[in-house]
Amino acid sequence: MKFPHLLAGHADAIAFGRIFIANPDLPRRLRHGFPLTPYNRATSYGGEEVGYTDYPVYDEMAPA
Repeated sequence: MKFPHLLAGHADAIAFGRIFIANPDLPRRLRHGFPLTPYNRATSYGGEEVGYTDYPVYDEMAPA
């Protein structure tokens, strides 16, 4: 995988914090071009699992 912003010298690092919360399998999704689950700020850090630990991994066998 190439990171054009890093290779062009426009960034020293790129962070994936929020997108990792919404996509616990982020490296796999990026590697295979799977779609990303949107991050929902309204449910983050609300004291319960909703929006923090309940994001699913991508299931390539699931019907669309």
